[in-house]
Amino acid sequence: MCHNNTMKLLPRLCPICDSSEHSKLFLESNFEEEKTDSFSFSSRKIPELMHLRMLLCQSCDLLYASPAPSAEMLEFAYKRAGFDSGEEADCASYTYIHLLSEILKSLPDKDGALDIGTGDGAFLERLLERGFNNVIGIEPSEAPINSAKKHISPLIVPGSFNPDDFADRSFSLITSFQTLEHVENPKEVLSAVIRLLKPGGVFVTVSHNFRSYSARIMGSKSPIYDIEHLQLFSLTSMTGMLKKCGFSEIKVYPVTNTYPLHYWMKMLPMPLSLKKASIGLSKKVKLGYLKVPFFAGNMLACCRKLD
Repeated sequence: MCHNNTMKLLPRLCPICDSSEHSKLFLESNFEEEKTDSFSFSSRKIPELMHLRMLLCQSCDLLYASPAPSAEMLEFAYKRAGFDSGEEADCASYTYIHLLSEILKSLPDKDGALDIGTGDGAFLERLLERGFNNVIGIEPSEAPINSAKKHISPLIVPGSFNPDDFADRSFSLITSFQTLEHVENPKEVLSAVIRLLKPGGVFVTVSHNFRSYSARIMGSKSPIYDIEHLQLFSLTSMTGMLKKCGFSEIKVYPVTNTYPLHYWMKMLPMPLSLKKASIGLSKKVKLGYLKVPFFAGNMLACCRKLD
């Protein structure tokens, strides 16, 4: 997926404690680069059930990939990733704005909102509908930006998150949905986030919980074990990381997602030919478009900058 078509992997330490002293092997790698395509680094794809070598830091309760691609290689891969999940992105945006309904009432104001990993900007539209000004999204992939609605695309900054592009204390709300799993250094991102928030501003993230029942039942066949995911959190590791980065009033709890039935079918561990046939049939008879709420092992973390 890089310029010479060979993805070089580099060793990593636990991204929370910066050590490998308390780490043990959790999953051996089954990554085969020749099986990747333009959707391998896209959101809500059909799972390839490939993952990097995953270690468990027993001190932080964090799963992390080591070795893993460098930040430069990932930037290249994400920039060229495909996008065909506009319907699912729209569903997710309504789920997230509903989850934030009470949180939004506690913000300092509605002037300044940043969504890191915004995709086609569906969530930005939900924020505008609720009266937010100065709404900005960050998105590394070109395809979802090209799919954004005409009035939303100017709000999206292409490329990786660079905090130097923004003034300190300029946002009341910063969000990052299903994104912290993908970044090389999540603590660095969170340290930048707390700097960019106004006093009393809130950060909200949604991520996979590798300790959830669904992940434990499905084991290595769970779609959360994916070549895109450089780390996977639990309630413990997410809370610990946010505390370490200086956030207060931290709340982390499981959440339910609502997607079309055909999306949930896409996530099931079944043979690809059977999966595609089942999804096609479900769409043909319209059942596949039925919106279905389901607890898929995701968690929401909400925290505040006090000073």
